[in-house]
This record gives sequence, C-alpha cells and structure tokens, in this order.
Amino acid sequence: MLRILLVDDHAVLRRGVESLITRASLGTICGEAADGEEAISLAKTLKPDLIVMDISMPRLSGLDATRRIREFDPHVKIIILTMHDCSQLGPTPKDVGADGVVEKTSAEEKLARVIAEVTAGPN
Repeated sequence: MLRILLVDDHAVLRRGVESLITRASLGTICGEAADGEEAISLAKTLKPDLIVMDISMPRLSGLDATRRIREFDPHVKIIILTMHDCSQLGPTPKDVGADGVVEKTSAEEKLARVIAEVTAGPN
C-alpha cells in the first residue's frame, strides 16, 4: 500500500484529500505538512512513496520544496495539487521534477486517476 505525505497549508484541504485517498483505497497517509520546509523534513524522515504537494505555502513554496526533495530522493512520486494555472508560473511543476499536476477544482474527479497513473510507472 502506498505511503502518502500530504502537503498543504490548509488543514481542511488535507482532510478532503485524505478522504478522497481513503475512499479510493489508494494508500495510507503517513504524514502531513503545512509548508515546504516541513515537507522536506518529513520526506527525509518518513520516506513516503508519494507526496501530494500544494504550490502556495508559507516559508517555502511547493515548487521549491519539490526541487529540494528531488535532490535527495529522485524516486519519490510527487503530484502537485494546485489552484493555479501552471502555464502562468515561472518554473512549471515538470521543470522542478513533479510527476503530475491536478487542479484543486477538479481534484475530486482526477486525483485518484493521476495517483494511479503516476504510481503505476517505473521508479
């Protein structure tokens, strides 16, 4: 079963994502972080299989955290879950090493599918 780290500065959103993951039997939540710095620390300690990462957070953005996590763990799968139009960003999620992107507005319909697609591929 996948071990998943949830990263978002809004607890209510983390609860919603956890509910989606649980209902779809996609894995277990091994930890939660409210900002990019905490995400890096937990990724080092918990060694999750998958990280679901927000972009806009205090202290360190999800894009910067993704880039730094890739430096020490190139195999963890990272899905960016965002309210932003990623084409309007400087570096895109793919530029920093994310494996997938889901807009928060379509998370209920798409997150489970993207998790399955991203984790089905080779490491």
